[in-house]
Amino acid sequence: MNFVLPSLIAKVFARELLYTLNREGFLDYEGVRSIPLGPLSAEDGGLMLGVLIALDEGDDVVVLKAFSGEVAGSATYPGWVPPTYDETAYKRVLQESDSTIRQLLAQGRSEEASQESRKVQQTLHRLHRFYTLHHGVRRLDELIDVSLSPSGAGDCCAPKLLSEAYRRRLRVMSMVEFYYGAAKQRTTHTFYPPCQERCSALVPAIMGLKVLYVDQDIIVIDKPTAFLSVPGIGPDKQDCVVSRVRKLIPFSIENPSVHRLDMDTSGILVLGLTREAQRNLSIQFQERTVSKSYIALLDGVLHARRGVLTLPFRLDTDNRPYQIYDEEKGKVGVTRFERIRVEPYRDRHVTRIKFSPKTGRTHQLRVHSSHEKGLNLPIVGDHLYGTREEGERLMLHAATLTFKHPRSGKKMHFTSPAPF
Repeated sequence: MNFVLPSLIAKVFARELLYTLNREGFLDYEGVRSIPLGPLSAEDGGLMLGVLIALDEGDDVVVLKAFSGEVAGSATYPGWVPPTYDETAYKRVLQESDSTIRQLLAQGRSEEASQESRKVQQTLHRLHRFYTLHHGVRRLDELIDVSLSPSGAGDCCAPKLLSEAYRRRLRVMSMVEFYYGAAKQRTTHTFYPPCQERCSALVPAIMGLKVLYVDQDIIVIDKPTAFLSVPGIGPDKQDCVVSRVRKLIPFSIENPSVHRLDMDTSGILVLGLTREAQRNLSIQFQERTVSKSYIALLDGVLHARRGVLTLPFRLDTDNRPYQIYDEEKGKVGVTRFERIRVEPYRDRHVTRIKFSPKTGRTHQLRVHSSHEKGLNLPIVGDHLYGTREEGERLMLHAATLTFKHPRSGKKMHFTSPAPF
């Protein structure tokens, strides 16, 4: 994973925490000083620490710090963010289950022991409670598919810090994690983003957005399908990428939007967090210096290997937002395409294709796919220009995006694998 919040300010406070730990020599230096830091320097004896910076209702700075997992048999120490579960209840479940599983194994009932172990794990998942930015308090198994998550999901620094910040209704400004101690696969005193193994699904669920990159100027989001890029008309259409970015990043400008994806299209979006960044990125899109590509599934077999589509089309004012082919009044959209492969899908064959649009017209790829003067094969799940079966999504995903960073001018390239 990448850093999911701006990290610059948090790094300053993290270095101060590191200095304090080295000076005091105890993890619980704000308590009884019973947990010396010396053992963390032993082989594989280190742990991840995290720092989150936020503002309270009075705009005062609040510093939260957390460690991953447990230390010396406990996850609760003065000055550190508490675990996301009731520690007493958690340990009681573990103790009771350990006794039961030992008895089953001693009796040679290994299958029943495995079933008991799975049942205990489900109970532990239900004990985790996370405060989220948009959906109140949720159990771990309500936020992610726990069957796909490794044990210890929810014990890392980032979920604990974010949950505590949202519980206290703080405005989160910056967050970072760093490793303290010795390990073969980590470097001490080095900053790391949330881990891929345990946090890749949980952190976005808590924050309400999957962040691919963020700094003081821009944020890059991997938008899910069936979710608006910008606010729509009416109170029921205000929840969108823009509104969540503004809530997630308090210093964001009111309208950070630079470009948009259709509600049913998933994939990469970049937004400008400052006026200068938003204007710079908007100009890049207007001047067509931004490079982007999409992955789609076409409903049928495409025989052409590659080519360029140039179709004029416009809005059907009597059937919004439907776009129609119009050689006289339509604006020309230009799209390069490359067939990837033909593959089975449900009861038929479909074509996986890569689109590289050179213009950015509304519904451009959907029209170029479905129209008889285009590829004459609608995108799977397109209810406007094709058909959509029950439980099916639009099989269109913004997979790559390349642009220049508005401040540094550095080339930025992002990828997001198609989720289908």
